[in-house]
Amino acid sequence: MCAGNVHRSRTAQELLTGIKGLEVRSAGILPLSPTDISKQLIDWANVVFVMEEPHKEAILRISPEAEGKITVLDIPDIYLRRNDPELIKKLKDRLFPYFGRI
Repeated sequence: MCAGNVHRSRTAQELLTGIKGLEVRSAGILPLSPTDISKQLIDWANVVFVMEEPHKEAILRISPEAEGKITVLDIPDIYLRRNDPELIKKLKDRLFPYFGRI
């Protein structure tokens, strides 16, 4: 999840889609996001990866019980396009402990 659900979270979704046994969705916290975060989506997820700490805080305002399933990747909103090669590298590095080589 990220702010606008345009670059970072959509890139992460594309990277993780296709991993056997994994269902992946992405969302944003801003009202005009293509997919808005919701309590239903948070409850659906076993694990929630967010790009920055404010995203975690937004989720916890909606669903305080999600505390234990949120991981902050610490990826700043500096990427100007989806699938930016530097963004992909950073996502792969940050997600490696959870999924191995992507």
